Amino acid sequence: MLLSKGFEVEMYTGHTDGKIIGLSDKITKSLSGFVREPDSRNVEYTTPPLQHYEQLLCELVSPRRRLRNFLQNLDSRYTLIPGSTLSTGNSKIFYRSDPNNPYHAYIENTYGTNVVTASIHINLGISDPEMLMRAYRLIRAEAPLILALSASSPFLDNQMTGYHSTRWHVFPQTPQHVPLFESHRHFIQWTEEQLKLGTMQNVRHLWSSVRPNGDYRPYNLNRLEIRISDLVTDPIHLLAITAFLESRILQLQQDPTLDPLIASQLPAQSRHDDLLDIIYKNEIQVAKASLNAQLRHWHDGKPINASTWIMQIYNDVLPIAKAHGIACFLTPIKQIVREGNQAQNWIKQCETGMDVTQIIAQTIQVMETQEKALQSDLCQPA
Repeated sequence: MLLSKGFEVEMYTGHTDGKIIGLSDKITKSLSGFVREPDSRNVEYTTPPLQHYEQLLCELVSPRRRLRNFLQNLDSRYTLIPGSTLSTGNSKIFYRSDPNNPYHAYIENTYGTNVVTASIHINLGISDPEMLMRAYRLIRAEAPLILALSASSPFLDNQMTGYHSTRWHVFPQTPQHVPLFESHRHFIQWTEEQLKLGTMQNVRHLWSSVRPNGDYRPYNLNRLEIRISDLVTDPIHLLAITAFLESRILQLQQDPTLDPLIASQLPAQSRHDDLLDIIYKNEIQVAKASLNAQLRHWHDGKPINASTWIMQIYNDVLPIAKAHGIACFLTPIKQIVREGNQAQNWIKQCETGMDVTQIIAQTIQVMETQEKALQSDLCQPA
């Protein structure tokens, strides 16, 4: 049986020329289903948990079309901006969306604009808490591959940064040390301890690549939240990444020995710490070079190229995807690996002489055209 799936989608707003402008106060006052982030330049919407990819596609596209229509009624130049960082500026100033919110004040004062990023959080429903912890351990060990597929932030303040995911390079992972939780009880005890120590301000203040989630965390959990993904504006590519994750979790359900704490060949006495060291270093490498990154495999610690690793998993899970009727949604993974992710394609355009503003403005048009076509073909009118 397929897992339920949902997305939290953060996006910047601005002008068709790529300038990023804070409009979240106007949006959230007038449109249902959209919420503010601490900085007014981005806004978030959430899709309901659904099992079927065709429905997910509509739930991704339809709110975006509603938002576009609202923005264009305000001003014909207003639009949605691709990318996961303030590509065209200004990262020097924090534009508070709610000046009276003390948590927002804490975030601004502690992290500044390093948190003013746009991303996709992918949620996969898993009701059994121990199965959820197994999935957490496996997906966290392989989360750098999700960043490699989704990287879309090579720019900041109109400059190339040298990173494919500047967002993940600067984003403050909090707390600094997050274990590979060995059980649900371990997760509860660790969270309670962090709240007492003040390393977490509240139960939401766990900003790592992957986290267990639920309506009453850490006690009642029902989903795995993958937070490492940069903003993927192509809905077909986002569904492919989601199918990649889901197929891997379905494989783990069939074979619990895929759990890194069991399957890794690293020395038993230091395995937990060795795995965390590999994970952190892999994230750093992928933020720098995405699909070209040279990584270490959690299974044996040996070097492996990110693209090679992705295709190994793709080939492993393809029979499972076929058995569950989702192989067609998985197959665009091959295209991303072959043709490059958003960051790599933007960097190629830069190397031909285009500047950042031109690249973002061109992608804005591509994104809007694609959404219109998808909604016309598959969804009811917004």
